[in-house]
Amino acid sequence: MKSETQEGAGSETYRILVVDDHPITRQGLAQLINFESDLEVCGEADGVAQARALIDELGPDLVLLDITLPDGSGLEVIKDTLAIHPDCQILVISMHEEALYAERVLRAGGRGYIMKQEGGKKIMEAIRRVRSGKVYLSDDMSARVLESLSGGNSNRETVPLQTLTDREFEVFELIGQGKSTKAIAEHLHLSVKTVEVHRLNMKRKLRLASASDLVSFAIRWAETGRG
Repeated sequence: MKSETQEGAGSETYRILVVDDHPITRQGLAQLINFESDLEVCGEADGVAQARALIDELGPDLVLLDITLPDGSGLEVIKDTLAIHPDCQILVISMHEEALYAERVLRAGGRGYIMKQEGGKKIMEAIRRVRSGKVYLSDDMSARVLESLSGGNSNRETVPLQTLTDREFEVFELIGQGKSTKAIAEHLHLSVKTVEVHRLNMKRKLRLASASDLVSFAIRWAETGRG
């Protein structure tokens, strides 16, 4: 049985690609979406490479995207997808705190950010908001973004990770996964020297005294913040 709720929807079915490395999460989202009469899941992907292939093959209207994937960053998926498919809409759904990622997602071209903990009703609200051409953020995050854009005080001092560039943040995540500088360079297709420069910049921005402090901080964050 399909839901009759179609706020902001047209007559055509809105096709959604679900990208998440957890099968149970993908299945749950697919069941939630397919219950709606005007929405359908056209495919599922468990990582960056598969997502890119299916976006090219299926041409979805919306990509529902986890930000942290085993073979790369969701931020790069957003940038790469919109460079080739500018009409594709991308909504990020993640376990990560919105304050850390939402602005990065919007800068990359994403149309919204919702945390998985919000539940089915809010996720559907976010999908329909994006479908109608609007951006979806929580009320608190919307206020923060507006304050930032207006030149007001941001949370950058209280959330130092926000000071990292997207590439630095990718390196930080990989450090947290226990990868060496050489392994990070190979994973991101960078030189070892470039990764070392990123590490130095991160240490400075995060006010950490040593390379070991950076590694410890990244690992602690990975253990408590990834999802």
